[in-house]
Amino acid sequence: MGDSTPLLSEINSAESEPPLLHKHVPSLDSTIELCIGDFGWAQFLQAILVSFSWFFDAQQTFITVFTDAEPTWHCTQLDDPNNSCHSASNVCQLPQNSWAWDWPRHTSTISEWALQCSPSLVQGMPASAFFMGCLIGGLALATLADTSLGRKNMLFLTCLVMSLSTFLTAFSPNIWIYSILRFTTGFGRATIGTSALVLSTELVGRRWRGQVGVIGYFCFTLGFLSLPAIAYTQRAHSWRTLYFCTSIPTFLYCIMVHFLVRESPRWLFVRGRKEEAIATLKHIEPINGTSTKTPVTSSFFSNLSFEQETRNVDIYSAIKVLVKRRWAFRRLSALMAMGFGVGMVYYGMPLALGSLDFNLYLSVTFNGLSELPASLITLVFIAKMNRKTSLLVFTSLSGVFSIMSVLKGIHPIWTTIQIVFELVSFFSACSALNILLIYTVELFPTCVRNSAVSMVRQAVVLGGVFSPMLAAAGRVNGGFLSYGVFGVVVGVFGLFVVYLQETRGRGICDTMDEEEYKQRETATCNAVAGDV
Repeated sequence: MGDSTPLLSEINSAESEPPLLHKHVPSLDSTIELCIGDFGWAQFLQAILVSFSWFFDAQQTFITVFTDAEPTWHCTQLDDPNNSCHSASNVCQLPQNSWAWDWPRHTSTISEWALQCSPSLVQGMPASAFFMGCLIGGLALATLADTSLGRKNMLFLTCLVMSLSTFLTAFSPNIWIYSILRFTTGFGRATIGTSALVLSTELVGRRWRGQVGVIGYFCFTLGFLSLPAIAYTQRAHSWRTLYFCTSIPTFLYCIMVHFLVRESPRWLFVRGRKEEAIATLKHIEPINGTSTKTPVTSSFFSNLSFEQETRNVDIYSAIKVLVKRRWAFRRLSALMAMGFGVGMVYYGMPLALGSLDFNLYLSVTFNGLSELPASLITLVFIAKMNRKTSLLVFTSLSGVFSIMSVLKGIHPIWTTIQIVFELVSFFSACSALNILLIYTVELFPTCVRNSAVSMVRQAVVLGGVFSPMLAAAGRVNGGFLSYGVFGVVVGVFGLFVVYLQETRGRGICDTMDEEEYKQRETATCNAVAGDV
């Protein structure tokens, strides 16, 4: 890999000749908006279709809450003179013939494979394998959407892998094959959310990017809510039915993506594929009606203020540049630290609901419903919300209420108070995650944006890798090692936001050089204002 490319070129000195964009030539961002306007029906339909991938993503993320749940049980020896069965809280302390599951053995992996007395590491292995697959898949596939594949193809391939591996999971003969297939599912879905978020936001003008980005969160919430509904209706059937019910619609969605979704015109331009980009813009243009301001022609894009890539870029060039540029590395490190803390709460709380004395189906439903106001608040107020302040407030609230949710009392009302505290903490984590991803999109230029968002999402998933172990440990001590740890981590790591700049109302850049030039301009203006 070369040291630099026209797309990811390094600035050798502050006195070097500025690129075209510094000579008051319209940027790619503004030029595309001149052609298609801020937001039209074609962009809206594309954004809805792309964002719906989050629906299936949510199902696979939380499906083990039901498939791997430990079923309830009852005593079979009612005439036991010592009453040992009725006083026991752990079936592993009882003779095998003194108790039985309330539902058929095939309703859960725990009961079908007799894992109730296995170590928590074994019971939580499928969930941990899924998140580990997400982590490795995200690292391996992080830059493909920025380099060779593009946003659309990346979205199609990841959804396809996820659907096929989910279908095969239903045929798992044991816990080991099951965990391997869950790992494969996690590997496949690793970049679904990233590709969908970046593709949907790059199809619209800057004024609507925040609102369009939230559409994916709504779809994720709907997918989350669909799980307890499907699981409840199928509670007497095999856990394999859940995987069948979620894999087939995902495969049908992949076909729709292949034939109906358009590639990001911004990415096509940055990659030097001008004709394909113009064809995409023409496809969007007529549906916008009066919103179209300028005809889409090749000559109109002849003098754009961005640098097209003319050499082959190694798949990890984007990550290399993110690490080498000090400002980019500082931003990425702070965002990933916050992502780790938020991810531990976001993925961990649904898995740890078993440690609370509350109905599992209702608690998961309430958690899913709490994502709706989180998405709604982000959608309505994203244009008015300061990103830094919002992240600091929501991570702090999540931490405080997560710790408070482990408080116990002898009065029965404490069960309700616990779930309320848990819901407030989860709601705050959802809001923080929504804003964090949009914040990441705004902090990085087009050439590395998908890679940056992928890295932040992998930090979120890394927090999820530790969640199953903490959730299992929390069932033993009443939640202190789950909700207590969740609260401390998200509260502390949320403080990293103070090292980042505010992006509300700020236009996005297309190249690293453009971003650095904008930073120097801002610094100069601030210095002049300070002297005055």
